[in-house]
Amino acid sequence: MFGYQIPRDYEEAMELDRKNGNTKWKEAIDLELKQIDDYQTFKDIGEAELDQKGQVKNAPEGYKKIRVHLVFAVKHDGRHKARLVADGHLTRNNTEGAYSGVVSLRSLRIVMFLSELNTLKLWGADIGNAYLEAFTEEKIFIVAGPEFGDRKGHILIISKALYGLRTSGARWHDRLFDVMRDMGFTPSKNDPDIWMRPSKDGKVYEYIAVYVDDLAIAAIDPAEICQTLRDKFKFKLKGDGPLEYHLGCGYWRDPDGTLVADPKKYIEKMMEWYESEFGERPRKMKTPLEPGDHPEIDDSPECDEKDQSRYLTMIGQLQWLVALGRFDVFCATMTMSKFRPAPKEGHISRLKRMYGYVLETRTAAICFRTTEPNYDDIEVPQHDWMRTVYGNVKETIPQDIPEPRGKPVVTTSYIDANLYHDVVTGKAVTAVLHLLNQTPVDWYSKKQGTVETATFGSEFSAARTATDQIVDLRNTLRYLGVPIKGRSTASSRL
Repeated sequence: MFGYQIPRDYEEAMELDRKNGNTKWKEAIDLELKQIDDYQTFKDIGEAELDQKGQVKNAPEGYKKIRVHLVFAVKHDGRHKARLVADGHLTRNNTEGAYSGVVSLRSLRIVMFLSELNTLKLWGADIGNAYLEAFTEEKIFIVAGPEFGDRKGHILIISKALYGLRTSGARWHDRLFDVMRDMGFTPSKNDPDIWMRPSKDGKVYEYIAVYVDDLAIAAIDPAEICQTLRDKFKFKLKGDGPLEYHLGCGYWRDPDGTLVADPKKYIEKMMEWYESEFGERPRKMKTPLEPGDHPEIDDSPECDEKDQSRYLTMIGQLQWLVALGRFDVFCATMTMSKFRPAPKEGHISRLKRMYGYVLETRTAAICFRTTEPNYDDIEVPQHDWMRTVYGNVKETIPQDIPEPRGKPVVTTSYIDANLYHDVVTGKAVTAVLHLLNQTPVDWYSKKQGTVETATFGSEFSAARTATDQIVDLRNTLRYLGVPIKGRSTASSRL
C-alpha cells in the first residue's frame, strides 16, 4: 500500500519493525491503544481465570466473549495506521438498529458543485476515532492479547462502539445526528447523510456531507463549524482545512480558479499493484477497448486460479475508479465485469489494455464549472406523435421541499444506446451522463433488460431509463434547496 508492506497481525507488525530497523508499526499500535483508552473504551475487571477447556470462569454475567484484532494501513501521506477492530461476527445477528448509511458519491459531487456555485468555502475534516464517541448497547467483553501490554490476559468489558461491532455504525450515526441537530442542521430528505441549514444571512444553504467519519463542509465559515465540533462536542478533528484529498480523490484549483477533482493518487496505487503483480507497468493505450471488440465471443483458454484472483481485483479497482469520476471507462468496465465468474486469458488481456489507457489518461479530471449553458439556439421540434405514449405529462414538484436559496441550476443529460452491444444475447447498452450547468455529477452504463431489434427500440429504452434518473436528480436538487431553472435539456447522443 503506497509502497509499504502491510502486516497481517501484531506479530508480523513487530517483525517488520525489526526488519526495517524502526518502530513505526509499534508507534501506530501504541497510539491507537492510547486513543482508545482516552475514550474509556474498556472497563478492566481483572485477570481472566480459565478452565481446562480455555473457557473464562469469571466472565461477567450476561456478557458474551468475543475477540479483537488489529488492522494496518498506510495513508496517502505515508502515515502508518493501526486500528483495533472487534470481531463483531461473533455476536448475535440482530439487524434491528444496526443500519447506518453514508453519503453517495453523486450527492458529494452535488455538494461540491453547490459550494462553487454559491461561492462557499469547501473544507474537509476527519473525526478521529468517531465510533468511540458513542456508547455500545451490546454486552460483550474480550480477554486482552499481547498488544495490550500489562493488561494481557485481563477481562476488558467493551463500553464504547468499537469498530467492527455490528451496531457501532448505527450508534455513531445516532450520536452525529444529535450533534448536527444541535448545530441547526437537518438531514436532506433525499440523502439523509447530507446535512443542511440556511446561512446566517439566509441567502444560501450550508452543507455537511458525511461519509462515516469524513466530513466535506460547504459553508460560509467552515472554520467556525470545525471549532464548534471541537469546543462544544469535544470531537478530535484531523486534517481540517481546505479540501485537498477526500475518499480517494485529490482536489485543487487550475490557473483560473476552477475546482478540479482527480483520482491520480488512486491511479498511481493501481499502477503500483499492477507492477507488483505483472512485473512491469502496463503499455499505454489510446482507447479502453478496441473499437468493435466483442469479448463475449472470446474463445481463449480460461484463466488459471492466480489470474482469476487478479481479474477480480482489477475489476474492483476499475469500478472504484469509475465511481471517483472516470466515467470514460464505465462502459468498458461494465462490459468486462460480466466475466468475473470465469474469465479467459483474452479477458484479462483486455483489462491490461484498460490499465494502459488509464495510465495514458491519468491526468483526466472533473472540473466544477458553474457557468450556465446557453441553449437559446436549440429548437425543440413538435410532432403530433410526441405524446402518444405517455400523454401530455408535466413534471411533478414535491410539496415538502425546503425553500429554494442560492443561484439557479440548469440540468443537462446526454443519452445514447449501443444496439447489439452483446452479440450473444443481442442486448444493447444504455449510457447516460448528467450535468449541472457545465459540471458532470452522475453517469450510468448498463446492459438493457430487453432485446431490441432496431435502433429506435434501444434508444427509446435508454431515454426511458434516463428520464427516471433525471426526475430523481431534479428532486434531489429540490430537496437540497436548489432553484432549478427551466426544463431538463437532453441530447440523444453522447
